[in-house]
Amino acid sequence: MKTSSNNMRVGIVGAGWIAEKAAITLKDLEGVDCYAIASRTLEKAEAFARQWQVERSYGSYSELLDDPQVDLVYVATPHSHHYDVTRQAILRGKACLVEKAFMANYAQSKAILDLAHERKVFVAEAIWTRYQPALNMVRQLIDEGRIGQPRLITATLGYSMGDKPRIMRADLCGGALLDLGVYAINFVSMFCDSPIEDMKSLCMKSATGMDLTNTISFRLANGVVANVQSSACCVGDNIGVIAGTEGNIIIDNINNPQLITLNGPDRTFVQKVAVPKQITGYEYQFSACKRALEEGLLEPPQMPHDETLRIMGLMDELRRQWGVVYPMDGVEYGNEE
Repeated sequence: MKTSSNNMRVGIVGAGWIAEKAAITLKDLEGVDCYAIASRTLEKAEAFARQWQVERSYGSYSELLDDPQVDLVYVATPHSHHYDVTRQAILRGKACLVEKAFMANYAQSKAILDLAHERKVFVAEAIWTRYQPALNMVRQLIDEGRIGQPRLITATLGYSMGDKPRIMRADLCGGALLDLGVYAINFVSMFCDSPIEDMKSLCMKSATGMDLTNTISFRLANGVVANVQSSACCVGDNIGVIAGTEGNIIIDNINNPQLITLNGPDRTFVQKVAVPKQITGYEYQFSACKRALEEGLLEPPQMPHDETLRIMGLMDELRRQWGVVYPMDGVEYGNEE
């Protein structure tokens, strides 16, 4: 088992497939150990620990949070369960990396981040594309003027997910937006730092009232228009395009970029740029957390808290437009005993 007294010890809360992906990543990531796993049953936690060679297994989240050896809590539960476990972790002084979408809504996000700042505890949103090297590779092409002035951004993310409860149920914060649309919105924000002047959207809903397919248009203050869409019921091309006055940049997969293609005027091919070889792509967010903790930061520079809050607010407004409601909406947070 890879371990060192200087390694950052990660405790994973939740034992689903995202947790498995994290465990696979941490197994081969230098400087970080997958130290503990917590599930709602000890049997499931122990099975996870055996499969992925995790040192400690707990049958409740609170037991993991109480373990003094845990340096970073990775919250890998459904969106609907992020708030309580993250709040309890912060109250115990535990640094947290919380899976996207950060919380169910803006109110929960604001309460958690206010508490983290009050207690001086590090918290980060695990939107993995924000931490990957492809981000700066694309930004460099834009900054060098390789496509002229950006004018149009398009992005799609779609997976055929069937009738999974986490997509169909309001109490699990279902729908495509928090699961997939958050990537498309972040794609725009990552490559175009300009205020939104107008936002229009449409969605198709399930019989349970969750958004299954949505499309969103932004008009930005710098003259860029962005059109993005996400779907939990079809296989999308998952491509992102940044189109400028002198060319365009095509990103092969906005959920985990592997290949960047630069085209010049009249769509003439210029070059292809491959991203560095990955473990899974999750490694960058864990390494970023390690660096931030070593530097005594309360938030990662790759995903500042203000940006997390801004995007959570946008998603609240989109759900308001669509009439997609979660049980957590309209609840006051931050004053719990």
